Amino acid sequence: MIDLDEINDFLSTEFSQIKDDYEILEFSSDNISILNRISQKHLRPGGTVSGPTMFALADVSFYIAILANIGVQKYVVTTNCNIDFLRKPSPVNLIARPKIIKLGKSLIVGDVFIYSEDNNEPVARANFTYSYK
Repeated sequence: MIDLDEINDFLSTEFSQIKDDYEILEFSSDNISILNRISQKHLRPGGTVSGPTMFALADVSFYIAILANIGVQKYVVTTNCNIDFLRKPSPVNLIARPKIIKLGKSLIVGDVFIYSEDNNEPVARANFTYSYK
């Protein structure tokens, strides 16, 4: 198991381009929540958060959930993702809650629910499969 300081150091080093967009709010092997700071660059016409922004949040949060369970490994990659956009999110910060469903020998499967910070109903749900060595 990796701790919060280790994951933050790893993300700052390996993914410095995104470190200012995300904050880990809760971190344990089975309870993770990630905040995505929403700014003008994340919005699309109509005053809503863009789909690519929500996809990135889902992908980053599931990756962090995996690292929380298997430790820091660089060769952990997305092999499949399906995302459902459930309702229009407000132009506010988003919170993702990933959940690993199956941790196999080479594949990891799970879901991520994304919420607007001002609403308890999910705005998106993503299903992931990751591969690792």
